[in-house]
Amino acid sequence: MPRLPEVPRMHRDHIDPHPGPAVMGADARRPDGTRRALRIGLGGPVGSGKTATVAALCRALRDEVSLAVVTNDIYTREDAEYLRREAVLPPERITAVETGACPHTAIRDDISANLEAVEDLEDAVGPLDLVLVESGGDNLTATFSKGLVDAQIFVIDVAGGDDIPRKGGPGVTTADLLVVNKTDLAPYVGSDLGRMAVDAKAQRADLPVVFQSLREDEGVAAVASWVRQRLAAWAA
Repeated sequence: MPRLPEVPRMHRDHIDPHPGPAVMGADARRPDGTRRALRIGLGGPVGSGKTATVAALCRALRDEVSLAVVTNDIYTREDAEYLRREAVLPPERITAVETGACPHTAIRDDISANLEAVEDLEDAVGPLDLVLVESGGDNLTATFSKGLVDAQIFVIDVAGGDDIPRKGGPGVTTADLLVVNKTDLAPYVGSDLGRMAVDAKAQRADLPVVFQSLREDEGVAAVASWVRQRLAAWAA
């Protein structure tokens, strides 16, 4: 069996302990004056592990905060159905948007369907602390409208090639957190994790990067820690 490469600890474990206030998009309060939930978007290419990351985050955080999930697929509700089958949250806390077009359309251009889904969840099962909005699989240009989410996570995976961070694109360079997923596959697909770390640093400067494998004990711990910091900043 190939030897697993060592992931640089500063990229795997370090999250800025002073992230500052979450960037607010739409009004932070609901019409009745109560604080709305923090909204975090997860985007990334097809197969990068967005839904698995959402599932792992739900398991890590569901006993600490009140949360819900909105998924986006073009023609199906596949991702929402997967999350329900995995019982990561009660089914009424998971809803789906069928975009009918390229996923970035519904998260960046015409966000009305996603906004309605978020607001319906808050009305139905609120008050909520956190809503995770998962984009359908897209490309490196996918970004969320600031009118929809307050922070963005972009997920790539090592099987897509270790040149992905070097190629850049708005998702890689500007997301509040970049997650390099499936590090356990690196020796099987010839990806150099050290090179990816250097390239990601060059593209993102001080913006954080997490390397993760959901098959390892640490799993989603670093990403969950980053979400907790965002929640603390939002509440403050």
